[in-house]
Amino acid sequence: MADTIAAIATPLARGSIGIIRISGEKSKQIADKVFVSAKKRKISSLKGYTALYGDIVEKNGEKIDEAVVLNFNAPFSYTGEDVVEIQVHSGPYILKKVLDRVLSEGARAAEPGEFTKIAFMNGKLDLIEAESVMGLIGAENADQLKVSNAAKSGRVSRKTEEITDILLEVAASVSVYSDYPDEELEGVNREGFLKGLNRAKEKLDELVSSYEEGKLIREGVNTAIVGKPNVGKSTLMNLLVGSERSIVTDIPGTTRDIIEDRVSLDGIILNLSDTAGIRDTLDAVEKAGVKKAAEKLDTAQLILAVFDGSESLNGDDIRLIESLDEKNTVAVINKTDKGRKADLNALKNIRKVFVSAKNNEGIRELKECIKEVLNISEISENSAVLFSLRQKKDAENALASVNEAIKAIEDGMTIDAAGVLVDDAVYNLLRLTGKRVTDSVADEVFKRFCVGK
Repeated sequence: MADTIAAIATPLARGSIGIIRISGEKSKQIADKVFVSAKKRKISSLKGYTALYGDIVEKNGEKIDEAVVLNFNAPFSYTGEDVVEIQVHSGPYILKKVLDRVLSEGARAAEPGEFTKIAFMNGKLDLIEAESVMGLIGAENADQLKVSNAAKSGRVSRKTEEITDILLEVAASVSVYSDYPDEELEGVNREGFLKGLNRAKEKLDELVSSYEEGKLIREGVNTAIVGKPNVGKSTLMNLLVGSERSIVTDIPGTTRDIIEDRVSLDGIILNLSDTAGIRDTLDAVEKAGVKKAAEKLDTAQLILAVFDGSESLNGDDIRLIESLDEKNTVAVINKTDKGRKADLNALKNIRKVFVSAKNNEGIRELKECIKEVLNISEISENSAVLFSLRQKKDAENALASVNEAIKAIEDGMTIDAAGVLVDDAVYNLLRLTGKRVTDSVADEVFKRFCVGK
């Protein structure tokens, strides 16, 4: 008999309602021991999707708290098992006390992600859909929510299954070819085999490439704000963040260390770093800051290179421009409120936007320019985006096998020899959705979940 598990399913904090979730064969039996309904009814007598009001009590009958208890009968529950959820007033002490009471009647404390793991094992959702649950919980903006909802509703799984079906059709033709090598059967030839492989390759290329877009949406874009001293980097940082994170003065070299913050910019998460002004200096502390700024410049995924448009560009500006080659860069021409004097010919190959960070002018244009430079397409609820490294690796392994199979056919190898590579590609796609997954892989996925989910 499987364990009956229990956990606090809401944040351990003060609030109006907190939930203790119980799942397993004994969930109703345990609930009846800790809960007394106002009408003396038993949880075990309830239909699914029914609630009772009453009290959570100690073994001696002493009241712990008022509660509403909801009953979900198997298999029509989140986990596919009998599930009981106890709603009480949310406070750390009450929640812990109610959980302890439930555990005292025979439930086991749930491990991180164990409820969702049980749902996966019971076929309520596949591995991709299971992973999307944490994406829903951690969503910080509309795009993250859309990507997670798309995965939870099976968009990624269906695209993976579509590719799998193509490869299974190819594998079937291999079997026919092996059984009847001397027969001329329609579609069972090198050309038909290669056509199917190329269809799968095209769709796998799309799936694998979606990971980078998903990573940017999920983790954000590491963004360095760079420029010589006193061009308005810190003012721009504060404007984007919406609060005074960086000290702003008229004294060059004020920022000597990297100031970091995270901001959602019209659905794009930017991991901002306000760096020290890049210039030659003899000051040891400032020099250390300039070195850190140069390191951020090398590793950032997006550069916001700030220039004072009211003054002529100098040697520090030119050296910065020369270091921006082949980087995702937006040249932010600041201080437009003071007029435009800078000769911008040196920036002719870099996207430019004119702003007055001090007066909050040009920020909408800056946001649009950032989107263009990052080339992040419009996300919809129909998007199929890989969003975990595990998913990416399985898709890449499938693609590698398909590419090897294509090369094998083009190099003159027999169809049945290339078929082994097709089988390997199918195996990796089945791993991706969890239809063929080891316990160790499943454990690795679910241990990243929060307790209670």
